[in-house]
This record gives sequence, C-alpha cells and structure tokens, in this order.
Amino acid sequence: MNSSLVQDGPGASAASSPQPVKRGYAVRLLRDLRKDKWLYGMLVPGVLFFLLFKYLPMLGSVIAFQDYQPFAGIMHSHWVGLKHFDRFFGDPTFWMLFRNTLMLAVYNLVFFFPMPIVLALLLNEVRKEVFKRFVQTIIYIPHFISWVVVAGLTYTMFTTEGGIVNEAIAYTGADKINFLLSENWFRTLITSQVMWKETGWGTIIFLAALAGVDLQLYEAARMDGANRWQRLWSVTIPAIRSTIVILLILRLGSFLDSGFEQIFLMLNSGNRHVGEVFDTYVYTSGLLGAQFSYSTAVGLFKSVISLILVVAANRAAKAIGEEGVY
Repeated sequence: MNSSLVQDGPGASAASSPQPVKRGYAVRLLRDLRKDKWLYGMLVPGVLFFLLFKYLPMLGSVIAFQDYQPFAGIMHSHWVGLKHFDRFFGDPTFWMLFRNTLMLAVYNLVFFFPMPIVLALLLNEVRKEVFKRFVQTIIYIPHFISWVVVAGLTYTMFTTEGGIVNEAIAYTGADKINFLLSENWFRTLITSQVMWKETGWGTIIFLAALAGVDLQLYEAARMDGANRWQRLWSVTIPAIRSTIVILLILRLGSFLDSGFEQIFLMLNSGNRHVGEVFDTYVYTSGLLGAQFSYSTAVGLFKSVISLILVVAANRAAKAIGEEGVY
C-alpha cells in the first residue's frame, strides 16, 4: 500500500513529467521541419560550409601543443605543451608583430569604420533617386576588384618611375617621395586602400537600416522646428545606433586580421619593419619555414585575443542598453 502511494504521489508525477515534454518538443520540431522543409533545406549549404571550412579545421589547432611531423600525423606527434607559445612570447619579433598589427587595426577602426556610416548618411539625404543609384553603383565597384589589382594600381600611381602622384609632386618643384619603400607612408597607404575598396560596399547594411526608419519621426521633428542637421542627429543616428554597435562588435572580432593578401602584396625590404603582421608571419614561418606547430600557436594566440575582444565588446554593449550579438 505504501509503495503504491509512493508511486502515485507528487514525486512520481514530477519525475515522469519531463519525458512527455521532451516527446512533445520532438514532435513539434519534426512537424515544423516537414512543414518548412524547403526553407530549412536552404540552410544546408551554409551549415556545411561553416562545418567544413570553419569548425572542422579548428581540430587542427591541437598541433600548437605538439612538435607536429607531417609524416607522423597528429595522432603520433609528440606533445610539448606550451613550448611554442613560450618561444613566441620570448621572441623580440613578437612585440614588433603585435605593434604593427595593433597599429593597422587602430587605423582601420578609426578611419575606415566610420566612413560607411558617414557615406550612408549622406546618400540617405539625396532626394534624386537616379543620382543616388548612380553613386551607389560607382562606389560598389571597387569591392569586386582583387587586392592584386589594387596593389598594381597603387604601384603604378605612387612609383617614383613615372607614377602620376610623384610626377605631380615633381611638377610643383618638390622632391619625389618614395611612398612604396617608406615606413612612414606604409600604414597610410594600407588604410587608404581599404577605405577606397570597401567603404562603398559597407554602406549597404547602413542604407538598409536607414530604409527602416519611420518617416513619421521625421515629420514630427520637422513640425517641432528641427532643421536637417537636428533631424539627422536626433532621429537618423539613434535609429541605426543598434546596427552600428553590432557591426562594431563584429569588427572587433576581426580586429587583428590585417588582411594577409593586401599586406603581403605591399611588403618589401624597405617597409617590412612596420608592415610585418601576424598573418604574414604565420605564412613565412609556417609554410615557407615549415614550422607548422609554431605558426599554429601564433594563429591560435591571435584567435583567442579576437574572442576576448568580442566577448568584452558584447558585454559593454549590453551595459549601455544595446542588444549585442548574443
């Protein structure tokens, strides 16, 4: 009798309740998958891409803690712990790489990141749709030009042997400037290339956010006597503030990604001291020097720093009342 009471009591019902809940959730999930099977099917290529090219390669990061030998493989290479990290942090090259990468990242964040926002705000004020579409088309084109072509254009324009910029300088009577070999001009050239190539493409997201602003807010501000600048500052910018914060967080996730192809194409013996960054160092030490474990440790260090920046920026965004990325 007591056993039946125990089995039929509140404890028994509480213990048995999760199973129907889980079964009901599974049924709803299967029903939704069958209902929108084509919609979910469209996710498959994207999911496979990230699994194969983003998440699966992460397993190879374990060689940062090994003396990896290609013929032995990951399973039979010797584990060495933090040996490669100790070597990297103790190398004087570390501080040069860290300084160069950080400086380029700061240049891009300060000068490049605001440019798409400013350009989108300017385009949003254009009332002639034909002119607006024409400008958008023109500024989108550089995004589709490869970095090889961009580097070639830069060399053609700034070379001392007939470059249009130096020819203009010489025409004024001043001495030609060797921009391509100068350490002082390297970061300016790199940042200018990024701004020219990607600013127009970056306006797409902000223009989409601006298209969703309620027009009644502008009418209300205009009736209150606000001029165009006041409407921009009080209506437009607050409306896209959340978009700006989210993109800033995502930007910090790639804060230390200076862009291997662009930097590698612009490097030479004259500017290497200020142009060598983590990305190019991984290439030279890993692929050219066959130091696979060491270069993996360098790349893993950069990834960990980027993760910390994303988490910190996301928490800061929530602290000021924004949604953040997650």
